Amino acid sequence: MGFLHEGHLSLVRESKQQCNYTFVSIFVNPAQFAPNEDFNKYPRDLNSDLELLKRENADYVFIPEAGDIYTKDFQTYVEVTEVSKKQEGEFRPSHFKGVTTIVAILFNIIRPHKAFFGQKDAQQCAVIKRMVKDLRIDTDIVVCPTLREPDGLAMSSRNIYLNPQQHEKALILNRSLIQAGELIKSGEKDSSVIIKAINNNFLKETSVHLNYIRIVNAADFTEPKILKEGEEYYILIACKIGTTRLIDNLLINVPV
Repeated sequence: MGFLHEGHLSLVRESKQQCNYTFVSIFVNPAQFAPNEDFNKYPRDLNSDLELLKRENADYVFIPEAGDIYTKDFQTYVEVTEVSKKQEGEFRPSHFKGVTTIVAILFNIIRPHKAFFGQKDAQQCAVIKRMVKDLRIDTDIVVCPTLREPDGLAMSSRNIYLNPQQHEKALILNRSLIQAGELIKSGEKDSSVIIKAINNNFLKETSVHLNYIRIVNAADFTEPKILKEGEEYYILIACKIGTTRLIDNLLINVPV
């Protein structure tokens, strides 16, 4: 959605490594924002975006207007019904419907062989993978690692909303994910025990409003009570700091 940072640019670089031509779309998608969310103030800087993409040698940049995508008589939406229900779906019920619709439209316009997404939006990646599978879309979805600031905060366009004190508070996400990962590596397999341990971090930090901590199967985002050896899981955290909502996650394989 623009206001590009190193996380976005890492996707461009990966595409340049794997593909002959790299297309970048920049579109702040109104369909994935609820009426009370930050569509109008979402950060935008198209001139900077284009300069960064020029430096990365992106081949094409597609910058449609909202009216180009959603005509006045627009009435068709794409919705993944199960993977999108929980976690982010509980707090942003219409969000993924907007995501899958715009991604399906962009895939139809560009017809990419591969599409590159960041792991920070892990559930979004799972939803898009499900859509591609169910609709037989001939595009490989490549999920690239989350890039972080030097202090560990996951890169996000919304980080610009944080003042220095809030930025410092936001480091609780990455610290808590690391703690949860260490518990799993040490042999803890009970999801409720792991979640309770890192939830205590947020109970102590009253300026951070926790939305959820969840441990989910990496493939289908179901929430197991007991983790299985050799399986992959995401630890997910979402919270609000001031008026800024942040998400982060850790992908971990349970030791055998």
